[in-house]
Amino acid sequence: MASQPSISDLRRAKFARRLPAALSGLAGPEHGTVGLPLHLAWSGLTRFDLDQPRLRMSYYRIVLAEGQHDDLVRYLDRGLLVSLWPTLRTLISRDAREVWERSFDELAHSTRAAA
Repeated sequence: MASQPSISDLRRAKFARRLPAALSGLAGPEHGTVGLPLHLAWSGLTRFDLDQPRLRMSYYRIVLAEGQHDDLVRYLDRGLLVSLWPTLRTLISRDAREVWERSFDELAHSTRAAA
């Protein structure tokens, strides 16, 4: 009898399907105020000033948790993601964190360098 995948396995598969092919494909904004659509920011703020550290962190947490592939590419910036990752990784789910770090050595390396 085949074993059923765990909830964690299903969540990891969901996050993995959404990933960009490379971090260099992330073309999101670095500065300014950005509005997120309701399918991402469905509870609370929808506009985020990326020049404000707390709002920028909230914005990234929301996009990583809720974003589909096209959202990740559109709303995330490679440089910001890498620089925020050591803290950001503690604010997202373990499943999302493991998928991103397993898929992108640059993120796993930035975590080890910050330790």
